[in-house]
Amino acid sequence: MKKLRCLWLLVLMIVTSTSWAYGSSSSSKACAKPEFINFVPAQNTEVATGSAFSFVASANTLPNTIKVTVKGLPATLNVTPRNEGGFQVNGTIPSSLKGVYARIAITADGQSNCKGDDGWLVKIAE
Repeated sequence: MKKLRCLWLLVLMIVTSTSWAYGSSSSSKACAKPEFINFVPAQNTEVATGSAFSFVASANTLPNTIKVTVKGLPATLNVTPRNEGGFQVNGTIPSSLKGVYARIAITADGQSNCKGDDGWLVKIAE
């Protein structure tokens, strides 16, 4: 009887130590993706070719990784830090786009090696 208890105790110890070796999912580092807000012009607004656009990137965004394309064409950007935190991003819609709907697509890396993306749709007048 005593041998059987020792055997069960040994099996229980092995199973418990094996499960502890893997740790819990809460111990893994969380990924904080960059966020983008305050899109100007608003979604589905009609704008002139070559017009300006802007948005705000969150404070955890790496500013040198912010990339914007408009219907697949790269946009020239001006990124400046904000007093309230984050970054103000200004750019212009490429003048070669006329009479089309175009997505202003944003991608950027965050400080914890996370990628974020967002964007909005505008109609470019002829």
